[in-house]
Amino acid sequence: MAIVLTPDTIDFSQYIKETDNQTKVKKASDYIDYIKSRLRTKKDQKVSYLPWDHTKENFEFRKGEVTLWSGQNGHGKSLMTSQIALSLIGQGEKVCIASFEMKPAVTLQRMARMWIGCNPFMPEFQGDKGIAALDDMYDQFGTWTDGTMWLYDQMGTADAQTVIGMVRYCAKELGISHIFVDNLAKCVKGEDDYNGQKVFVDELTSVARDYEVHIHLVHHLKKPPNEYAMPDKHDNKGSGAITDQVDNVMLVWRNKSKEDDVKTEGSFAKSVEDPDHYLLCRKQRNYEGSVEGEPTIKLWFHRDAQQYIGQPKDMPMWFVNYPHVLT
Repeated sequence: MAIVLTPDTIDFSQYIKETDNQTKVKKASDYIDYIKSRLRTKKDQKVSYLPWDHTKENFEFRKGEVTLWSGQNGHGKSLMTSQIALSLIGQGEKVCIASFEMKPAVTLQRMARMWIGCNPFMPEFQGDKGIAALDDMYDQFGTWTDGTMWLYDQMGTADAQTVIGMVRYCAKELGISHIFVDNLAKCVKGEDDYNGQKVFVDELTSVARDYEVHIHLVHHLKKPPNEYAMPDKHDNKGSGAITDQVDNVMLVWRNKSKEDDVKTEGSFAKSVEDPDHYLLCRKQRNYEGSVEGEPTIKLWFHRDAQQYIGQPKDMPMWFVNYPHVLT
């Protein structure tokens, strides 16, 4: 079962100190062999991908980077990052989730539903046989997370330096490669603490580089003039420096216009085939591919599995392997 980390059982303060600056000053020539090796073995470099196979050429999760996941309230950014975390485990990565808005058990319950790919409250899971089958699936999920998933147990406001210490601990002691922090507002004094936001994000980017981990930071967007306006990276709340500091910016947007049409017109709505959600990549600093590096990704929502899928008739993802297709 996934392991829960708490500040009561682990002293994160000893991991708050920054890496010795002397180790950061190197001769330019020290990097030449690294550059040559990187060019020769680019195809073999360890990167991870988004869950949807058709996005593989457009976006990569690289070591030493920070990705900002932004969205309005109720648009599914935390649900999206939960699915991303499951996908990363399926790709052989180790993840830690630090959600300051949701208890670890609730986070895990939602992710378990995604993993089994169906609604546990369906009639077939009632009665002794149904409950036994469901228990078996949850036990399999628990086994699958052993040694691959950790959760940080703290609700509400978090001390920024303790969070930095937690990230360093996860990278240094546990070998975790992807760390999710949900969300930025809980790690600073308030939404108007622009300097605190800038300092915290700056420290996250330094830790990501120093320990070659990928940090996923969840953030809120400003309230839009209306719910139908597609957001831009400059719509992030707080300091405008945040989008400059991070390496990648992903915006999660729920298609409210389609929802309204379907409620009114049902299956006759003109937008019935339109995507339920859009994942908008609006920055990818270190992308080196040959196709569009800031893609607009169309997604549909599979309600029973609570998953985002790439096509309206796709089956739920099978996260045990990658690509996430049941074989």
